[in-house]
Amino acid sequence: MAWNEPGNNKDKDPWGNKPRGGNDQGPPDFDELMKKLGSRMGGVFGGGKGSGGFSWGAAVVVLILAAVVWGISGFYTIKNAEQGVVLHFGQYKETVSSGLHWKPTFIDKVYPVDTRTVRSIPASGYMLTKDENVVRVQIEVQYKVNDPKAYKFNVTDAVDSLSQAVDASLRYVVGHTTMDDILTTGREQVRRDTWDLINKTIAQYHLGIDIQDVNFLPARAPDAVKAAFDDAIAAKEDEQRYIREAEAYASEVEPIARGKATRILQEADAYKQQVVLKAQGEVARFNKLLPEYEASPKVTRTRLYLETIEQVYGNSSKVLVDGGSGNLMYLPLDKLMEKQQSSKANDNNGDELFQIQQRQGQASDSGLSSSDPRGVNRNAGRTGRD
Repeated sequence: MAWNEPGNNKDKDPWGNKPRGGNDQGPPDFDELMKKLGSRMGGVFGGGKGSGGFSWGAAVVVLILAAVVWGISGFYTIKNAEQGVVLHFGQYKETVSSGLHWKPTFIDKVYPVDTRTVRSIPASGYMLTKDENVVRVQIEVQYKVNDPKAYKFNVTDAVDSLSQAVDASLRYVVGHTTMDDILTTGREQVRRDTWDLINKTIAQYHLGIDIQDVNFLPARAPDAVKAAFDDAIAAKEDEQRYIREAEAYASEVEPIARGKATRILQEADAYKQQVVLKAQGEVARFNKLLPEYEASPKVTRTRLYLETIEQVYGNSSKVLVDGGSGNLMYLPLDKLMEKQQSSKANDNNGDELFQIQQRQGQASDSGLSSSDPRGVNRNAGRTGRD
């Protein structure tokens, strides 16, 4: 049954209020409630009221509650991929790893920094090359934080400082490189030079950043001259193709040329040895002939003359002319000798053919052709001799 139903004592309510003017005024005042709570707590802790109604017990309770809240609020968590930079009254204190930690609230302040995620920062723009051409270059730098304290407090904005260093380094490298190298063969060198220059630049400011990779995206010429540069690139590719074809041809021809050169050297060496041996033989023959010449100079001289004339006439053309009868007769002895030698060769060939057929006839059956191959071959041989 409710306290304010008819028949109940309305002078009593849950808050212990006395009716004012015969009407219920609702819940009691907050100040009055706090006084009652303070008096009760004062009785518990043995305290009394001070001047002006101040309660030491209430103050202690408030302080205890505040201390509990303050202690609980000091717990914080650092994620797995992060590290926390702790400041004590604004001064660097320590760097904590991931996990649950505690700090005194309002005294220490923690700044979590992601040290495992690889981030990227782009840079692009139209830049002037070494040969005074304009080219659009794009680059993407991937980095990771390796020193949270330096990353957070050495500069105002580490990412902005890195962006400026990337742009400055890229423009410096492009300004010292020709456009052909940027568009074609020198792209890897531009990438390496830019990477090294970025590392040198950020090392001076201690940004706490480690460059993981530098991606040099395809460069292109301005749209106004793109067609001309496409033709230049195609010509460069044709040049490289011709060079490769020439190298392949050289690889094919060079071994043959080396073989010929080796053969010529070997032939020259053999000729050298032949000439040396022949000269040594001539010297040996002269040494043997010298005693005979000393014993009989005239006979030896005549024999040497005849031998020399025989060698000379043996290697020269000979013509016999008879002019005694008044009619000039011309007899080519060389032609006659060649004809005689050819007839002898035919005779030898005929004899060899006859011997072959004779052996075949002996090995064949008696039912073969009645014609005599021996006679035919002899006639053929005689015809050749005739």
